[in-house]
Amino acid sequence: MDAAMRWLFAPVPKGRIAAFRTVVYSFVALDLTVFTPWVRSHANTPAELYQPLLIGRLLHLPTPGPALVWTVFWLLLALSLAAATGRAPRALGWAVFALYFEWMIIAMSYGKVDHDRVGLLVALAVLPTAGLARHGATEMSEKGGWALRVTQIAVICTYFLAAIAKLRFGGIDWLTSAVLAQAIIRRGTWLADHIAVVPGLLIAAQFGIILFELLSPLIFAVPQKWRNWGVAFFYSFHLMTFSMITISFAPHLVAMTSFLPLEKVRPIAWLRHRTATRPAVAESGG
Repeated sequence: MDAAMRWLFAPVPKGRIAAFRTVVYSFVALDLTVFTPWVRSHANTPAELYQPLLIGRLLHLPTPGPALVWTVFWLLLALSLAAATGRAPRALGWAVFALYFEWMIIAMSYGKVDHDRVGLLVALAVLPTAGLARHGATEMSEKGGWALRVTQIAVICTYFLAAIAKLRFGGIDWLTSAVLAQAIIRRGTWLADHIAVVPGLLIAAQFGIILFELLSPLIFAVPQKWRNWGVAFFYSFHLMTFSMITISFAPHLVAMTSFLPLEKVRPIAWLRHRTATRPAVAESGG
């Protein structure tokens, strides 16, 4: 039990939390305006088409209309940008989580539910508990470690449960079915068209997908020095998916940055360094 708690609350630098917070909340603003702008169209969708998810029914959430959709949109856009700065992490964090949760209910209650947002929703739910964190801070935080670990678990559950769903609803025949072929017919790219003609390759890819998803929890057993390579493989998997059938999984990819040492990426500090050294370089060159 003690070992499990140490693993779950393994401390991380506060700078990593600050960077992760900026990445997540900045993505929320991008999601509203770039990735899923179609959600705003539900402001004018007929009310009878609204079939709320179970959680929406349990919470008795209102039927979306122009007032609700546009209020949530503008509030969420403003608050997510404010939260990305790291100020008032609890107040802004809980507000962004509640509004984005409602935004997802609005988005997914018309017949299509995406599973690429589980990790992002969990990240939004736990970030407010991580407390204050400054970019570049090296102080270690158990609260921050817990927030990242829970997000990581959600990311891996997305893979593992996707495999379980495939086998549950498609059975073992899913492995030899025409799932990928149908996806390529519907939305395949030039690359996919050339790959699809290779005999047996799509079936082999389906075996590979199931194997990858079922074994994804092993990322937690990989030594830390190799874990980044494992995460890089995850990203390459999604890069290949996008290059073949243009499915991006952008929210999931954002949540997956919880595995990365984001505190080492400090573009503002780099720009300051460049600005500070430029005059010296110019003077020495003259």
